Amino acid sequence: MSIDVGARLRSIRQMCGLSQRELARRAGVTNGLISLVEMNRVSPSVSSLKKLLDGIPMSMAEFFTGDLNQQVPVFYAATELVEIGNDGVSLRLVAAQRANRQMTLLHERYAPDAQTGEEMLEHRGEECGVVIRGKIEVTVGGASRVLGPGEAYYFNSNLPHRFKNPGREPCEIVSCSTPPSF
Repeated sequence: MSIDVGARLRSIRQMCGLSQRELARRAGVTNGLISLVEMNRVSPSVSSLKKLLDGIPMSMAEFFTGDLNQQVPVFYAATELVEIGNDGVSLRLVAAQRANRQMTLLHERYAPDAQTGEEMLEHRGEECGVVIRGKIEVTVGGASRVLGPGEAYYFNSNLPHRFKNPGREPCEIVSCSTPPSF
């Protein structure tokens, strides 16, 4: 059985939402090369194909054995959200198993007096969120503010930050960060 490498690469690239230009940038090749491979005018060497797949990212095994007709879930039941939090802080991750996620979407719950920790967090990317109920104290850099229902935040995650529930009732937030941190 022979696999149409060009058609398979095009299908996977499109499933991942990548243009030829973006895949070329990620893989460090010209978009002309990707076009030639996808039209089957050039048969890539193993090392060239690996370089292209590193830009997705995907292993050679996944490329040749993955089921392209497999449906990627669009909807998730509450029971399908994956818990990644700890004591007093529930962080439920949406689409945890989704390959090539471009963001982290969390349903967060903070018990009264719960916090992300004494130590400030820092990582690459951006974060934002909206308070659904309760109150949350958000500290970013040297600034701190208590937010209530309907209020929101958005900041560069490379700034030291921390979250704490100063209230007597649980706090609930829906948040997003990019690139994916979990």
